[in-house]
Amino acid sequence: MTTVDGVSLPARLADPDEGISIEELGLAARNHALPLEALRYDVTPVGLHYLLIHYDIPDLDPGKHLLTVDGRVDHQLTLDLAALRARPRVTRRVTLECAGNGRALLTPRPISQPWLSEAVGTAEWTGTPLAPLLREAGLAPDAVDVVFTGADHGVERGVEQDYRRGLPVAEALREEVLLAYEMNGAPLLPQHGAPLRLVVPGWYGMAHVKWLTRITVLDREFDGYQNAVAYRLRSSADDPGVPVTRIEPRALVQPPGFPDFMSRTRVVRAGPRVVEGRAWSGHAPVTAVEATTDGGVTWEAATLDPAGSDADARWAWRRWRYEWPATPGRYVLGARATDASGRTQPVEQPWNRGGFANNLVQRVEVVVTGDA
Repeated sequence: MTTVDGVSLPARLADPDEGISIEELGLAARNHALPLEALRYDVTPVGLHYLLIHYDIPDLDPGKHLLTVDGRVDHQLTLDLAALRARPRVTRRVTLECAGNGRALLTPRPISQPWLSEAVGTAEWTGTPLAPLLREAGLAPDAVDVVFTGADHGVERGVEQDYRRGLPVAEALREEVLLAYEMNGAPLLPQHGAPLRLVVPGWYGMAHVKWLTRITVLDREFDGYQNAVAYRLRSSADDPGVPVTRIEPRALVQPPGFPDFMSRTRVVRAGPRVVEGRAWSGHAPVTAVEATTDGGVTWEAATLDPAGSDADARWAWRRWRYEWPATPGRYVLGARATDASGRTQPVEQPWNRGGFANNLVQRVEVVVTGDA
């Protein structure tokens, strides 16, 4: 990791009334969000799943791709994709959400990928569990962090780097963590990390390293850029902050009716309507969802679908429903989730400099018409 021209640039905040920049539009065109009508699917079709690519999509040959396990281990391992496929195979349904989801709604706005509230998706990831591979390599007694290196390379705030993220050993050894080579029953697509990526259920998307080439065990906390600088909750530029880790509880509304092209305001016919959506949390299972039609002034309990009987369902979103007797007028719909740890969504979002872990209640503008 080196600095370009010896300069590491600080993150920037938008000036008051500053519009979205050409650079931000470029990021928004390169990456893409989930169309919220796709909340109808239990498993998000691959082409509709949210996507964030930090640098370039690497040009990798699956037939020649190697994964190395090294560092504080008894035996360095090098495996090709065939060897990984020969290991025990599991499939887990996991909801992924970008840590910056909702960033563009904050004031002042952190300058980066300008997500609204749609940077999410749920897929069925197939691969082999990471923990047995680490145990086979033999973790040293002083192992502290496990670092995952992707093949994508670029510059961020003046720092040249491979994309690298570290996990504490205890998190890396969770049985749910996967080295994934398939998504929704098909080989990974290039933009989703082919031929191999990490999947860390419950954690924000920055931990799910794509185009995985190396796993390195350290005897100290990883101090690389993506851990020590980028993904931290800071109140000011000189605040060291705390790391971004697990997904905060969130519920999203599947927009009812049909949209106005530019504003995306929804148009709904008057009458009995069912408002529905999805809810999830990386900390603990979702236990309740409440719905509002007046922008959060009043709340009513929604009905949660039963949790799946499969243990893997713990890491996927759940459908919720709310019966709404829609009468003509203008409304602001939203929903908030509460999980078993007691965490719930805020109506007013606490601000942080990176725009991370923003689980502010969504606002869906709706016009109900009396027309048949």
